[in-house]
Amino acid sequence: MKIYQNPDSLLSKNILKRPVHEAQNLQIAVDGILQRVRQEGDMALKAFTKKFDQVIVNNLKVNAEEINNAKNQVSPALKKAIQTAKTNISIFHQSQKVDPPRIETMSGIECWQKSVGIEKVGFYIPGGTAPLFSSVLMMAVPAQIAGCQEMILCTPPQKDGSINPVILYTAHLCGVTQIFKVGGAQAVAAMAYGTETIPAVYKIYGPGNQYVTAAKQLVSQQGTAIDMPAGPSELMVVADHTAEASFVAADLLSQAEHGVDSQVVLVAFDLDFTKKVVAEIEMQLSKLPRREIAQEALKNSPILILENRDTALNIVNQYAPEHLILAVDKVEAFAEKIINAGSVFMGNYTPESVGDYASGTNHTLPTNGYARSYSGLNLDAFVKKITFQKLSETGLKNIGETVELMAAAEDLQAHKEAVSIRLRLMDE
Repeated sequence: MKIYQNPDSLLSKNILKRPVHEAQNLQIAVDGILQRVRQEGDMALKAFTKKFDQVIVNNLKVNAEEINNAKNQVSPALKKAIQTAKTNISIFHQSQKVDPPRIETMSGIECWQKSVGIEKVGFYIPGGTAPLFSSVLMMAVPAQIAGCQEMILCTPPQKDGSINPVILYTAHLCGVTQIFKVGGAQAVAAMAYGTETIPAVYKIYGPGNQYVTAAKQLVSQQGTAIDMPAGPSELMVVADHTAEASFVAADLLSQAEHGVDSQVVLVAFDLDFTKKVVAEIEMQLSKLPRREIAQEALKNSPILILENRDTALNIVNQYAPEHLILAVDKVEAFAEKIINAGSVFMGNYTPESVGDYASGTNHTLPTNGYARSYSGLNLDAFVKKITFQKLSETGLKNIGETVELMAAAEDLQAHKEAVSIRLRLMDE
């Protein structure tokens, strides 16, 4: 990680650029995959699985026997851990379920809103360098609470053509309807357009690499909703004299090991402290099984040494990190001023890992600066909200003239007449 001391605002923007592929080439490549799946269906999915995953898959759909076998391959201790996480995630997302009251906006006019679960939802679960079974919990649990009727899951197969047993176990535990052995942009295409085997869904959720993110964005322009543009993982840590260097190093590495295109950023206030963090990173990195991946990610990961907290706060809100750890004094006061972040982890004893797995909050979060305008995944992402209104004769009389005047001002005579015809009948 390269250290920058008190960079000016323009330099900071360049330092904090995310690692990306060339956008035009990426979009052309992904669009080609989408169109082929749309035209060739299952045949294209099998061809892409052979090409990208080096796996020949004859049956795309996971059957009941595979799910039952997976249950026996998951240890009792891990099953208990998954159940604990599921319980916490359920409690947190259940708390978001609110039934708004009926409101009388004027005498005789009632308005209200009802949340209805999206009928068909699709989950993408990365499974390439790491089988993210925790993402199943983060999507399927709130989908169940929301009342989604059909939950489709796509994830890339392992080299032997099977799906990681923990992913299968977790999906079954959370009520996923159907599971398919397909990954990448081609999985997004399958869920968006439908194939002979995989049904089309109304909304697609889940993290992935830049190809998956690009595919989600493209299909969203063609009628399939998506949760958010969730791309490569990223973390920013703000640490002052109260922080523990070994904790900070561990947190940075926890995100760097996600993928070579991940980015981690340390914002600190003291050169001696940052040197301690760098030394800890080197020591801890040597012990990691995924150290080569983490090393590549660290090449795109800067350290900024700033003069004060206000400057740090501006940097945070400018960068809009997916994950933000605040290891600072008076952390509540600092956190209160954060306006752009996916999820915030406060204090020395709140590692980002707890949010990834089991604290209860959702780990599907906006990346690449989208935290300026997107929320992390929550219960609202799995429902559509339908508004209702009911007027009595008194209500229509009270508001009728207002609507007539506004409709006439927009030269929409039929709109005006829809009110006027009723008012005339009431006056007879």
